[in-house]
Amino acid sequence: MKIVRKVLDIENKAAFRLHDNMPRYIYFVSNCTNKWGHEQGYQIQMVSFSGDHLPESDPMEPGLTWGRYKLAVTQRKENEPFSTTVYNQVDSWKPPVAFADFINNESIVNEDLVAWINAGFLHIPHAEDVPNIATLGNVVGFFLRPYNYFDDDHSMFSPDSVYFNNLQYPNT
Repeated sequence: MKIVRKVLDIENKAAFRLHDNMPRYIYFVSNCTNKWGHEQGYQIQMVSFSGDHLPESDPMEPGLTWGRYKLAVTQRKENEPFSTTVYNQVDSWKPPVAFADFINNESIVNEDLVAWINAGFLHIPHAEDVPNIATLGNVVGFFLRPYNYFDDDHSMFSPDSVYFNNLQYPNT
């Protein structure tokens, strides 16, 4: 396996369409470093993607442009708080919020960012779903993890953590 580091400096490069390949890990770095000298940041790992949505040629698709993307990273803007609105269903042909317009080639370097994530899976109902739908193996989501953000594992400082060493049990 080979790890390749590639800087995605504009929104268009950081918008991954539904059927495009995308990196296994997306890493957001800051200008700060931890005590080891590594850039602090966060990592996004996608677990599942939503299925196909309307083709772009469909006249109602402009109201659902968020469905074109698995992940899109944009500059954070006060006038772009949501990827859609309930009013898009009233006029999908000329929607009040068109998510695709958020991705407009702006720089994402040294900016406050938003990661718009589209996760989901397809379930086709079948007779064995009655009375309960089996959820074993159904996974939807993504991971957002600190990456070199801390100098150690901060969960060790949680009140519920337990740490054992051989000095506690000298007879073993």
